[in-house]
Amino acid sequence: MTIEGFVIRNALRNKRRAALSVLSMAVSLALLVTLLTLRREFALPPEDVGASLRIAVRNKVSLGVPLPARQLPVIERIPGVAAVTPFTYFGGKFRDQDFTPFAQFAVDPTRFTNVFVEAKASPEELAAWIRDRTSCVVGRNTMEKYGLKLGDRMQLTGTFYPHDLDLKIAAVYEGSLDDRNVFFHHKLLDELQGTSMVGTWWVRAASAEAASEVIRAINQAFANSSAEVRAETERAFQMSFVSMWGNIQTLIQRIAYAVVFTLLLVTVSTMSMAVRERFRELAILKALGFRRRELFAFILAESFGLALLGALLGAGGAWAFFHSVDIGKLSNGIFLYFEVTPRILGIASLVAATLGIVASVPPALAVARTSVVAGLKTLD
Repeated sequence: MTIEGFVIRNALRNKRRAALSVLSMAVSLALLVTLLTLRREFALPPEDVGASLRIAVRNKVSLGVPLPARQLPVIERIPGVAAVTPFTYFGGKFRDQDFTPFAQFAVDPTRFTNVFVEAKASPEELAAWIRDRTSCVVGRNTMEKYGLKLGDRMQLTGTFYPHDLDLKIAAVYEGSLDDRNVFFHHKLLDELQGTSMVGTWWVRAASAEAASEVIRAINQAFANSSAEVRAETERAFQMSFVSMWGNIQTLIQRIAYAVVFTLLLVTVSTMSMAVRERFRELAILKALGFRRRELFAFILAESFGLALLGALLGAGGAWAFFHSVDIGKLSNGIFLYFEVTPRILGIASLVAATLGIVASVPPALAVARTSVVAGLKTLD
């Protein structure tokens, strides 16, 4: 029998225990990969090609406090501003759903297309949307999900606003990171409200180099006014929403630590039990001239092999699962992307390898301290 065959035979001696050990490792590592990916999605929300140029401008007091429409010409005159549009969240319900997985925003149709340039629609459809104040443009994903088509009515029940909307679908957009949203005329919302207030302004800077100066100029333009603003990059604006969840990243990280610690206890216990049953055999190997480091190598190879097999099934299975499912549908629209990166897979493999090594140390020390005579007296 070869050394490799000897190690494999010992690892599979108790097939049920070996299978349960590998499965526990696989499930734990799959959970670890999920937690690390979840933490990454919260820390690094996806961005499209125009994100580096876009700036969000909101009320300095709170996102829920609107801004006056008279700020528009002031922002337009700031050097480095290429385009600006009002951008107000409506938050309506569609078809009496408890949770509507797409957002609705009131915008200026002409200005909107100059700020969010990656959202593409046909010129004919955009012209129809611009002409009709009661029309809207809808993301491709929402159109396909609900079986909608051009000319259909989209009725939205107001939640934040005491008004309902009955919109005609005039255009379909696609090409952005989030092809789900609905955009309609801000003038329609102004008419319903009887006033002209804006939730936020979205600005496109002329260049990435000019963005920081534009942010400074916008904040300074409305300093000490009745409606002071806070201008920030799109990434900073996105992260402000993450902060509303509390310190969720720390919570996820602590759960990951707990998973790794629990897995360590399980692997050490399993390996110790497996080696304890073979004390007599190991004592015979000692008597035949095998040295301690060779016995340790046998135990290490067995533990390391089971750990890596668990990593292959767990981390590899998590990668295959999240690359094959529609994460938007699975998460009910909370996540658009859930990318298991090579770095995350590397961390999971490193954890598995470390656990495999650490789990082999206690039983190896027990074997080293046990004499040949004491080992031969051990019952199987």
